[in-house]
Amino acid sequence: MNLIISPHLKAILLALLVTFLWSTSFILIKWGLAEIPPLTYAGLRYILALICLLPLSFTKKNKQAIKNLERKDWLKLILLGILFICFTQGSMFMGLQLLPSVTVSLWLNFTPLVVAVMAIFLLKEYPYFLQWTGAVLFVIGIFTYFYPVRLSDNQSLGLIVMTVGVLANSGSAVLGRDVNRSGRINPYVVTLISMGFGAVVLLVVGITLQGLPSISMQNIIYLLWLAFVNTAIAFVIWNYTLKTLTALESSIINGTMLIQIAVLAWIFLGEEISFKEIIGMSIAAIGAVLVQLKRRIKPKFNKS
Repeated sequence: MNLIISPHLKAILLALLVTFLWSTSFILIKWGLAEIPPLTYAGLRYILALICLLPLSFTKKNKQAIKNLERKDWLKLILLGILFICFTQGSMFMGLQLLPSVTVSLWLNFTPLVVAVMAIFLLKEYPYFLQWTGAVLFVIGIFTYFYPVRLSDNQSLGLIVMTVGVLANSGSAVLGRDVNRSGRINPYVVTLISMGFGAVVLLVVGITLQGLPSISMQNIIYLLWLAFVNTAIAFVIWNYTLKTLTALESSIINGTMLIQIAVLAWIFLGEEISFKEIIGMSIAAIGAVLVQLKRRIKPKFNKS
């Protein structure tokens, strides 16, 4: 008897698979950081992911799209690469060297709040009541997670690094929306150029400041998996699921990463988490989902 899976259920299962892959990235990065400096590690990951994307640049459609780019398009895409690859990913790898995986994941969830505020001034998109409710819940969750605040020097530095990463990630989200919402530039071209420029700069900076160590076969396997599976393939699958899933479904599924990372870090890294921290994470995750809802739902209404 053949098992028939509906397209909607298939999309949900694929989206859950992607979030699981992205969650395992935190574990693989933690393991690799024992040998590879963070900036060099991040640069290598995205250079390899870029290699995955390069063959598609030779199609007639994509070559023409690249030729049609204007000077302002190139500037925006280069800036997007600097913000999203160099600063956001570089900060995340550095943060994982200084902080527990769950703390890095939780701090990255500040992004929707910062984006909502930035969108008011840069895109004239104003949050509504449910989003402000989500922001309040998120802050309560963060306060619950960290209270009472006792941070070592490394943790304080890690949170500063991650704050830079959150600001860069938020800026890249707003800029990416500005680039993509007109639909004038092929999404593949946006990814190729921004990732390409950012990855090259990140790798050069990493090797210059931190060097290029000899890498064991085990960490080479981690790198290849991160680049090809958790980056290139995972993003393709995620974009495929967005054709079927609603904004609410995508937000909730993406929000499960916080819990997935906590469980994986406990199993594979021995990072313990208290009941209070679980409560704080859960409240923050609900708040982060609420903040994103209108920003994701609105484009779907415009398309119909």
